[in-house]
Amino acid sequence: MERHLDKELDELNKETLRLATLTEEAITKSIVGLTDLSVERSRQVIEEDRKINEMELVIDEKCLDLIALFQPMAVDLRYITMTMKIGTDLERIADLAVDISERVLEIADKPHLKPLIDIPKLARLAQGMVKDAIDSFVQKDAKLAREVILRDDQADFLRNLVQTELICDYMIKDSAAITRGVALILIARHLERICDHATNIAEDVIYMVEARVVKHRPENLRES
Repeated sequence: MERHLDKELDELNKETLRLATLTEEAITKSIVGLTDLSVERSRQVIEEDRKINEMELVIDEKCLDLIALFQPMAVDLRYITMTMKIGTDLERIADLAVDISERVLEIADKPHLKPLIDIPKLARLAQGMVKDAIDSFVQKDAKLAREVILRDDQADFLRNLVQTELICDYMIKDSAAITRGVALILIARHLERICDHATNIAEDVIYMVEARVVKHRPENLRES
């Protein structure tokens, strides 16, 4: 016989996937806004963030209600608590997409300072990490979650590469490049933070599936 809790968990899962879909769309739109220096697309990301914020609150409330009503244990409790944390990370990822869009609005009236090479690489990495982190949650796939975590160092490397190039090759040499350079450095940092949140989600998935804590414990990344 199917438990009533199972139906509630299924609905919670659907709500979380809807939030994940909107978050992924926000990232994509913010990156398109950057590439095209599109004011319209950037404003769209900012305006649509309210819906994402509201969905995160709905998920939080549903999780707390399920804990209060059913007093779940073991796997069910881990699933509910990790879903709350994942919802928070998704909302923060969407906030970072807003931050990217706000930086784009600051420089949209000027041409790109330089051809975008490493920032698009970082953007693709961020998109891939978020997608795979969400897929690992849906599929309860701890192996995929581990792969996401191991990619985070690459995000740090690309962020540092962007920052060093912009400062040393452009901003120091030309004061007129500072405004656009600062905006691009911040965008790279926002993208790297998106990767951090994808890593957080992956860590939560491993705990949800294996009851194994890997945050701050790299030795636990080995598969059981």
